[in-house]
Amino acid sequence: MTPLARFLLSFLCALTMAGTAYAGQQEELDNLRKRIAAMQREMDNTSESRGEAADALRESERAISDSNRRLAELTGQQREADRKLAELQAQQRQLGNNLEEQQALLGQLLYQQYVNGKQEYLGLLLSNRDPDQVARDLRYYQYIARDRAAWLTALRGNLAAVQAVSLATRKQRAELESLRAEQTAQKKTLEREQRARKTMLGKISLQLRKQRREISRLQRNENRLAQLVANLTRMLAKPKSGSLFRNDDLPDNRFDGDPFDRLKGKLTLPVRGEVTNRFGTPRPDSTVLWKGLFLRTSSGQAVKAIAAGRVVFADWLRGFGNLLIVDHGKGYMSLYGNNETLYKQVGDVLRGGDTVASVGNSGGNEESGLYFELRHESKPLDPVRWLATK
Repeated sequence: MTPLARFLLSFLCALTMAGTAYAGQQEELDNLRKRIAAMQREMDNTSESRGEAADALRESERAISDSNRRLAELTGQQREADRKLAELQAQQRQLGNNLEEQQALLGQLLYQQYVNGKQEYLGLLLSNRDPDQVARDLRYYQYIARDRAAWLTALRGNLAAVQAVSLATRKQRAELESLRAEQTAQKKTLEREQRARKTMLGKISLQLRKQRREISRLQRNENRLAQLVANLTRMLAKPKSGSLFRNDDLPDNRFDGDPFDRLKGKLTLPVRGEVTNRFGTPRPDSTVLWKGLFLRTSSGQAVKAIAAGRVVFADWLRGFGNLLIVDHGKGYMSLYGNNETLYKQVGDVLRGGDTVASVGNSGGNEESGLYFELRHESKPLDPVRWLATK
């Protein structure tokens, strides 16, 4: 076997292995999504009575989150389409300039060809000049002829390129128009869903206010979250009023690649805001203890992943609204609750500082803000102990 054949064979083997690995990862991800969806359905089916006022908000808050996520996707696609269109237009202008130059040269070439025809060759052959010099001149004219032929080929190529770029530009404009139309429709859907939620809130506000103070309901919500995290942990462990703290920094990816257990004392909170409770202290008017932090801040603020990881839950959960859970490996998880929008979905791989959600008051929360927890092997950790000190 020749060296080239061996190289090609090894290259094809590498491609096959890479494709197999990708297929295996995709299958694993699909299986994970199916297991999580089944677990969630089981929790919904075995949950207590639907008499919870917050449950009336479930579908509208899910729909608002989905609409906002789709709008964000459309905005990203539109930016990319705009960028491609700008590139195509610049390419089109450059090709047009080149074409103008080539057409001007073509005019000169055709004129010279018309005036001289083949007389330049006949003149050389019939002259009384030195035969060696004549041979050299003829060779020179052959070079010129080849150069002209290559130049004409390039001209034809440029003409074809102009046509191709013009077609691609038209397609890109059509795609942009389609994206804008879909974006407009999605905004109308979002506005309709927001009105529906507002109407529902008006109907159940008194009931919500009463149920927020019922210790048994708070405890059931806590238990549901604990059960969810415990199930996720087991699943992933299988083989394959005044401010207590204010933060001004947001996470970034400087620690990506470090094991999560080495990040203690280095993290920043996922959103700028005020932490209005202490971990392990009782919630207002109840004996239920805070398992995380509530960061009071305005709706719509971007929520950032505190470190690299993978999304293992992204859906509505009673008491915590639109909830996102990120697995950071070795049993460590971060939880982000009461969001208006979840931008990431199960299986998405994150870098530290990636935007994963936007702040809201979903789940029947009275205040706008983010509920944030850290857990290890499903047990709550005090997030403050993991924050970088200034």
